[in-house]
Order: sequence, then structure tokens, then C-alpha cells
Amino acid sequence: MTLYYTLVFLLLVAEMAVFMLLIIPLPFTIRRRMFTFISENPVIAKLQYGLKITFIFILILFIDSVNRVYRVQIELAAATEASGHNGASIMGHERLEVQARKFYSQRNMYLCGFTLFLSLILNRTYIMILEVLRLEEKVKQYEGTDKDTKQSEKLAAAGEPGEIARLKKALAQKDEDLETLKKQAAGLHKEYDALSDKYAATQKDDATKKER
Repeated sequence: MTLYYTLVFLLLVAEMAVFMLLIIPLPFTIRRRMFTFISENPVIAKLQYGLKITFIFILILFIDSVNRVYRVQIELAAATEASGHNGASIMGHERLEVQARKFYSQRNMYLCGFTLFLSLILNRTYIMILEVLRLEEKVKQYEGTDKDTKQSEKLAAAGEPGEIARLKKALAQKDEDLETLKKQAAGLHKEYDALSDKYAATQKDDATKKER
């Protein structure tokens, strides 16, 4: 197995571990804290962005493996047809080689395919569990049994992994832009006052010169 297919296999194992972690029955408070941590952690947001790029490369590998399987199938069909005309003794070694390449191509296709499919399952499972947590949160609020309002607000704002962190970063950037605009406005106001004073002074000088 080549290096990149080994990395794909490790990613598949990591996805399986994350999936098991998501479906493990945990208490509501622990699960709520875990999902709010996933949503507001900036490291997870960066990791998610990197995984999106990685899955694009895995999709390319999947398409390449499907193409290889198709070509090996054509070679195997041609070799079988040739063996029918020339005798089975000629096809012994060649047929084994073609079948070996077919096996490796199919293995790579299944590996990439299951990795991509499990990534979709993980995303959907995360969203469904998040919706269930929000419904449980509303039930607890109606019953008056939920006292941790801060965690409830975080859970209500949670979405994709790292989304709260991205929103906080965007809000901080907007605050910085607002402060910059305020400083620019203050500077323009000072310049306007200075120009107004100069204009008023020139008007007084003109008035005194006319009186003389």
C-alpha cells in the first residue's frame, strides 16, 4: 500500500473512532459540553478546513481508482478472449498479474469510497445529534429543570464544528473595523473644526479690512 493510501486508511480509522464517540450514550450535560466545545474551538475549525481539502484529494483518488478498475476489467476481458484463441497455457502468469492489479485497484476504490461515504455519515450524524440536544434543551427549559443558561445559549448557537469560533472572530474583526471608522470620523471632525476656525478667522480679517 502506497503512502497516500495508508494515510487514507488512517483517516478512515479516525472517522470510525469519531463515529463511535458520537454514538456512545453519554449524559446530557457531558454531551452538551462536548458539542459546545467542538463548535467554539478554533483548532477544530482549522482542522475541519484542512479535512475539506483532504477529502477533495481523496475524491480524486477515488475517481482514479474507479478508472483503474475499469481499465483492468477491459484488460482481463481481452486476456480471457486471447486465452480462448491461443490456449490456457499462455495465460497463466499474465492472468494472475491482471487479477492482482484488479484486486489492488478494487481495494483502493473501496477504501476511498468508504472514507468519503463515512465523512458524509459523520456530518449528518453530528447535525442530527445536535438537533436532538436542542430539543432536549427546550424540554428541560419548559420543565424548569435546566439551570445552566450559559451552556444553553452556546448550544443554541452551535452549528458546524468551529462555527462559534469563526463567528467570534468575525465579530471581533467587525469591532476593529468599527473602532477604525470611529477614529477616522473623529479625525475628520477635528479637521472640519480646524478648517471652520480658519474660515471664520479669514472672514473676520476681511471684515476689519473693509471697515478701515
